[in-house]
Amino acid sequence: MRLSLPVLLRLSALALLIAFLLRPDWFEPVLKPLTDNNAPVVYNQGSLLMLTFQHLQIVFIATLAATIVALALAVLVTRPIGAEFLPLSRSLVNIGQTFPPVAVLALAVPAIGFGEKPTLIALFLYGLLPIFENALTGLTNLPHAVVEAARGVGMNERQRLLKVELPLALPVILAGIRLSVVISLATATIGSTVAAKTLGEVIIAGLISNNLAFVLQGGLIVGILAVLIYDGLSAIERVLARRMGIAPK
Repeated sequence: MRLSLPVLLRLSALALLIAFLLRPDWFEPVLKPLTDNNAPVVYNQGSLLMLTFQHLQIVFIATLAATIVALALAVLVTRPIGAEFLPLSRSLVNIGQTFPPVAVLALAVPAIGFGEKPTLIALFLYGLLPIFENALTGLTNLPHAVVEAARGVGMNERQRLLKVELPLALPVILAGIRLSVVISLATATIGSTVAAKTLGEVIIAGLISNNLAFVLQGGLIVGILAVLIYDGLSAIERVLARRMGIAPK
């Protein structure tokens, strides 16, 4: 099977990222012109590979928590018993967009201290809105005939939700999760300002020491991760959509 140019480019980016994380010293000749006064070329205050794993871990935990809460709220407000809570739910999930992550960090640090916890709170709040809105859209725009057919064969409300509604809405929900993940990948870098272990540590070290090579390393790793994860989740969405018969093959 012949691979298309975009696929080849992404595979090349993945291979380049893995090579850099495992053997950053190979790239010293390329990065050397970006440094002055014999400054270190490759980030030397920690392992880039470990920082990348820690960065992804924070994003994963925050996105998982945001998905659970946002999906639960979307399910609640799309049931007759919870429809009246829609305005309140929208207000709650908008908190993260109303207060910038930096402001959330500033408020959280005095209460819970430095480290990963303030960053997790900021990413959790910031990731709620896209997941909630997409889940709400997916659950309120289901094919009426399919839902009625499920009711007609005797499914109760719980069975319809788990076996019909959520599977049909899954591609739209995943699109919201994808957006939340990409936002969190970039936003997590500011967590290093409150001592969280993220790739922002590399960028901040470069800014403090005026080392452009450090800044470029941290920024490129985050950027490549964002592109690859975005494309990977997009591919999963397309597969799910085709299986549900809501996208052209």
